[in-house]
Amino acid sequence: MTDAKRTLTPTSRRRFLAAGATALTLSGLSRAGLGIGARPAAAQGAGPVLQRTIQSTGESLPAVGLGSWITFNVGDDPVLRADCAEVMASFLDAGGSVIDSSPMYGSSQSVIGAGLEWLGRRDEAFSADKVWTGDTDEGRAQIEASRENWRVPRFDLVQVHNLVGWEAHLETLAAMKAAGEVRYVGITTSHGRRHGDFEAIMRSHDLDFVQLTYNPVDREAEDRLLPLARERGIAVLVNRPFRRGALTGRLEGEPMPAWASELGAQTWAQLVLKFILSHPATTIPIPATTKPEHARENVLAATGPLPDDALRERLARHIQEI
Repeated sequence: MTDAKRTLTPTSRRRFLAAGATALTLSGLSRAGLGIGARPAAAQGAGPVLQRTIQSTGESLPAVGLGSWITFNVGDDPVLRADCAEVMASFLDAGGSVIDSSPMYGSSQSVIGAGLEWLGRRDEAFSADKVWTGDTDEGRAQIEASRENWRVPRFDLVQVHNLVGWEAHLETLAAMKAAGEVRYVGITTSHGRRHGDFEAIMRSHDLDFVQLTYNPVDREAEDRLLPLARERGIAVLVNRPFRRGALTGRLEGEPMPAWASELGAQTWAQLVLKFILSHPATTIPIPATTKPEHARENVLAATGPLPDDALRERLARHIQEI
């Protein structure tokens, strides 16, 4: 593998598909004919991508990530795997880094690992995954299996998915972090579930990250969880920023407010992401998509100005009234 950055050109996509159709694996394939070069001019001209700080270390990351729930669960289908690789290439080209998955997400982990290896861009991705098993004795083995699917030497972040077996899994993760087997640890919740338990764990355990649901419609996290994360110095990944497409789907076809141009937003998705990023406690939303152009647009939401308190409330009211 070389250090050159690759995108899926028509030539390389044909090679990708041909290889997948014959072997259902991307390892060991010829790299001849791959498109190698600079990032697209459109991404270059969009301005710098906002960086957010992981409070526990001071490391900075691009402020919009990429989720993989449902969208990357494509099995061994070579065409759909190539589509996912194109999404990741576009995401990385735009300046993104954080890619999130879970053993709950079917084939998503192996699709990410194979795609990043094919692109030769594994080192550009911040690998965020989860442990998700009620058999807490199997936690370490599950994390190792996930790591092998990703084809990374170690995960950047592993979180306890939806608090399943959280006490034992956090002990395992703390030991792995101390041994240098994982860089950061945390917990997740979604759909606004178990916020009371989540808050208690945030108060009593040393966490680098939490992951929760937050968007202009789902704002319960503003009451206690987001202020607590800021107080405790915990980075926040935001899941379901578009309500699995239901929110952006409802807004599709509606005229953008005239003042959206003040924020440099060209799509409703970018406005939603700018709302999320404008909260002082959020770190990185992780929208999922099947479209390369949407992956790029999502990252570019982290360029240009963010709404102030008055404008973010105006935006939330506007969206809720549509």
